[in-house]
Amino acid sequence: MRTDSSPGTLPAREHLPADTAGTPVLDVVIPVYNEEKDLQPCVQRLHDHLTRTFPYSFRITIADNASTDTTPEVARRLETRIPEVRNFRLEQKGRGRALRTVWSASDAPILAYMDVDLSTDLNALLPLVAPLISGHSDLAIGSRLARSSRVVRGPKREFISRAYNLILRGSLQARFSDAQCGFKAIRRDVAQVLLPLVEDTGWFFDTEMLVLAERAGLRIHEVPVDWVDDPDSTVHIVKTATEDLKGVWRVGRALATGSLSLDRLARPFGDDPRDREIQDVPKGLARQLVGFCVVGGLSTLFYLLLYSAFRQFGGSQLANALALLVSAVANTAANRRLTFGVRGRGGAVKHQAQGLVVFGIGLALTSGSLVALNAATSDPGHSTELAVLIAANLAATILRFLLFRAWVFSDRREDDDATSTVVAAHLPAQPAHPAYPTGPSYGPQHPAPPTAPSYAPRSRNGGTATFADATGHETAYGTTYETTQFRAGEAADGTWRDATMRLQPVRPHDTDPGDDAR
Repeated sequence: MRTDSSPGTLPAREHLPADTAGTPVLDVVIPVYNEEKDLQPCVQRLHDHLTRTFPYSFRITIADNASTDTTPEVARRLETRIPEVRNFRLEQKGRGRALRTVWSASDAPILAYMDVDLSTDLNALLPLVAPLISGHSDLAIGSRLARSSRVVRGPKREFISRAYNLILRGSLQARFSDAQCGFKAIRRDVAQVLLPLVEDTGWFFDTEMLVLAERAGLRIHEVPVDWVDDPDSTVHIVKTATEDLKGVWRVGRALATGSLSLDRLARPFGDDPRDREIQDVPKGLARQLVGFCVVGGLSTLFYLLLYSAFRQFGGSQLANALALLVSAVANTAANRRLTFGVRGRGGAVKHQAQGLVVFGIGLALTSGSLVALNAATSDPGHSTELAVLIAANLAATILRFLLFRAWVFSDRREDDDATSTVVAAHLPAQPAHPAYPTGPSYGPQHPAPPTAPSYAPRSRNGGTATFADATGHETAYGTTYETTQFRAGEAADGTWRDATMRLQPVRPHDTDPGDDAR
């Protein structure tokens, strides 16, 4: 799995700022491979639908996966004829590769994709992206398995789809209902951090992205869709299923070993200044207690089995010490991952060392109980020993949870010398000036803005910033974002403000012109 670094913790979700620089709000990607027949009617129908119903600016990007027929020529004609259409050519196949490449290059704040056959009813597109525009959710998916979805497909595809989702629920504990529906959207700020962690370049790309997002605590919105199966689909079911199962094994192993740094995908509590005063989102005492009890119950059974085995070869004190040591290491590792949600290998050795201190306290309690038992009776029975040890372990367990929560896996950060959390905020990097328009990195490029050293920041507000040069001339920057940090809820100029801005429609329609083809 990929573990390369990313730009840090995500900022709080916010309603997208008003679009003032002409950047499309939505970029819909259509991955295609040898789709010369379906591509033109698909793009034309999607463009007509967005023009009639979508109240914001948009772009349609054709991602050609190394097609060998006339698909590239069709894509170029569409790009020439329709201003909102862009064409991107890849020399390698793979739907995941196409989505990662185009999404990474796009400047639109909302990124979506759909299959070229348009099996999903387009009326679900606005409900799909609306929670992302408003800042409510991080990703959105269409679901063919929701109760209110209406689906037309054969029993074979129905069985495969439901069986695959059952596998995901059983093996990866996935809670989303439909991983492979070709109808998804993601916020660009989330994609920039999440996509480098996704390794697959084929059909499993969707599933891996959703599993990692869900494990990181990102919010996934599901939209029931109407879906009609395409009988001419070129998907190879057996090959795809085999690759998906390999992907499930790979991702499950990576999650189990903690080799993924999912903490970088964490969100602050909220985007309201009052919420940002909260140091950390509460971890949930009830959930931690349940997890600790489950781990503790399994650890106790493991300990008793070990004690019974070691007792055959030594005295009670030696058997107790060895069994408690082995089970304590396993207990600390399990609680670290499952109860307190600590991922990755960072700090694992320190946590185990602290766990051994807690183990020492437990050892003192259980050993003391055995000493007291032996003082009370010269030849205690095996069942009596086990009963005493269970009671002593119960007392040690309560103490262990308190120490784990307050000391070993405490939420306090060692390097935190401020009273509030540090969150990432957007600092615009290019001037929103007519001489320096912003365009997608896969389209024609424009001259670069003046060099940064001659500019000094004056103020920031929402998605724009004002910079002044040596002569005092001020320039507004916007549309392309870098990441900087400042104290939660506090703007860079020292003021406190609510940076949420309502997104204003740029293409209102009072009438419905119909579905006439152009």
